[in-house]
Amino acid sequence: SLYGGTGFVGGRFYKMFDNCSLISRNDRKPQSKEILYFISTVDNYNIHENITLDVDTNLKILCEVLDHCRDNDITFNFISSWFVYGKNNKMPCSESDLCNPTGFYSITKKCAEDLIISFSKTYGMKYRILRLCNVLGSGDSKVSKKKNAITWMIDEMKQNRDINLYNGGKPVRDIMHVDDVCRAIKIVIDRGELNQVYNVGSGEPTSIGSIIKSAHSCLNSQSVIGSIHPPEFHKNVQSEDFWMDTTKLKSLGFTPKINLNNIIQDLCL
Repeated sequence: SLYGGTGFVGGRFYKMFDNCSLISRNDRKPQSKEILYFISTVDNYNIHENITLDVDTNLKILCEVLDHCRDNDITFNFISSWFVYGKNNKMPCSESDLCNPTGFYSITKKCAEDLIISFSKTYGMKYRILRLCNVLGSGDSKVSKKKNAITWMIDEMKQNRDINLYNGGKPVRDIMHVDDVCRAIKIVIDRGELNQVYNVGSGEPTSIGSIIKSAHSCLNSQSVIGSIHPPEFHKNVQSEDFWMDTTKLKSLGFTPKINLNNIIQDLCL
């Protein structure tokens, strides 16, 4: 049972592995004992316009689905985010590291993880929690300054519009192509241990500036790339640098197939 199959990653997963049943947007009851759950908000900025959206989407709907999962035969595969680590000074972050989320999106994603774990202990439901890195690739219809900003900046450069990088593009991220992310999710579902957390990423730090400069060259763009200081809100809710320890994922036999150059080429199409 696939929840949230209309989003960027969930939609790509459904296209790649269409043997799963897609649950409609307003339905809460699963159609199988294996659940893959993508339903989520996508950034920390809802606090400015709709303060309850993260709670309603990330927690209320989740609880409505869990209400149908009081069964020890059910396995709940929950798609979480690297945002739950928050301001963690230890890099790379491993699954056992303490999470310190900041921002309503990040906090509710970690709360959702904890609710699933508590629910599972109460009713015997099994779970896996998958924390995704920065997911890149063509086909994301909700790209903006707030969500998937790397892709948004590349789209701006396609139009030869000037862009600004926070701190000159020095911050680093763990990035992976959406197709590799979907393959990693499938491997965790098929081979991953139950009642475990898995980081899903490349395990490599990549500076945002290097991605943007490579894309600028690939596009032969006329855009001017400037540097600005991040706004105070961004600094409050976002880690400056982040990458993952992916030892657990690699132990399942996963290796990415799409390298950084190919990711950039895909985004430049």
